[in-house]
Amino acid sequence: MRSRHLPPVSMRRNGGFTLLELLLAFMVFALSFATVMEILSGSMRNTVRARHYTEAALTAQSVMDQVGVEIPLEPGFMANGESGDYRWELQIYDYQGTEGEFNAVELAELTQIALLQVDLYVSWGEPPRDSSRRFSTVKAMLAGRMEEIE
Repeated sequence: MRSRHLPPVSMRRNGGFTLLELLLAFMVFALSFATVMEILSGSMRNTVRARHYTEAALTAQSVMDQVGVEIPLEPGFMANGESGDYRWELQIYDYQGTEGEFNAVELAELTQIALLQVDLYVSWGEPPRDSSRRFSTVKAMLAGRMEEIE
């Protein structure tokens, strides 16, 4: 009877993967998948945030376009309203200029033009995750028109 000799362990391998290799491959896959999911969730948050900012800007543009047409352009005027999920508050007052812009105010007075600052605050969401943005512009009108309003 012949005795059977088994080949060394390294020779017995028949081309399969060991359990350790499979676990290591699964861990690499899981870490890669988690990284991809984190990137995608960040992208989704940024997309939603950009959509809100864009819609707030469109709401602001729509309200600003109404100033002087449907919304009276007069100092001290305040209004508020809603447009879909967005709330807005409008304030109109005399333009004072900033440190370096006193020439604009003086030029407006010399040319009989009244400068009015229009500030618009647009907000959305519910606390504690609410957000708001401020939009501001300067509108000009003839000073004679201002006297008619008063």
